[in-house]
Amino acid sequence: ESRARFLIYSRPGCHLCEAMLRQLNDLPAARAHPVDVLDVDRDPATRARYGHKIPVLLLGGELVCHGHLDVEQVHKALALVR
Repeated sequence: ESRARFLIYSRPGCHLCEAMLRQLNDLPAARAHPVDVLDVDRDPATRARYGHKIPVLLLGGELVCHGHLDVEQVHKALALVR
């Protein structure tokens, strides 16, 4: 069974991004899902879409939250992918 993956669009040296990753890793409900961190500037389309919103968290390709970790939104997203 392949689990839905979290994706954080980030940028090197982004303290908000590091905080989001830390908080996500501290959430017991989220631990079953792998987390990928991608540089938002790697792809021009991604930079255009999310560059001014980082950190941006997606689960299974769906936007969960951006700017800071919204625990309620993470739990809602997890309920939809189970």
